[in-house]
Amino acid sequence: MLHRVIYASEAVGATGTSVLSIAQILGESEINNRRDHLTGCIMFHRGHILQVIEGARTDLDRLMRRLLADPRHANVRVLVDMPIVARVMDEPMSLCGDPAALLERAGLTGIPNITADEAEIILDLRTAA
Repeated sequence: MLHRVIYASEAVGATGTSVLSIAQILGESEINNRRDHLTGCIMFHRGHILQVIEGARTDLDRLMRRLLADPRHANVRVLVDMPIVARVMDEPMSLCGDPAALLERAGLTGIPNITADEAEIILDLRTAA
């Protein structure tokens, strides 16, 4: 059975603020997610992170333990954790392009107080694009 987790967190330090830090995160995630058969998408916006991850429960749990211990994240909030019939993410890890435009289309100004419903709207908008 597949599951989807969507979480939001605060980026610590320079995480997600430079092309180099984003490239490093995407590279590490790609390797780990291929190994663990996970797919996902990550968004960086004004010092915050929003990520969707899909895969088997045990693999998602292992990833979430790593994320909770990762010094690049603070205040990790799981917004959505649910079984799914099929994946909507098809890459091991991709970068959500133009987060400001996507948030604006969802009627949001940022990630800090995003709700589960709003995170699902972002996912729907990204999937439809």
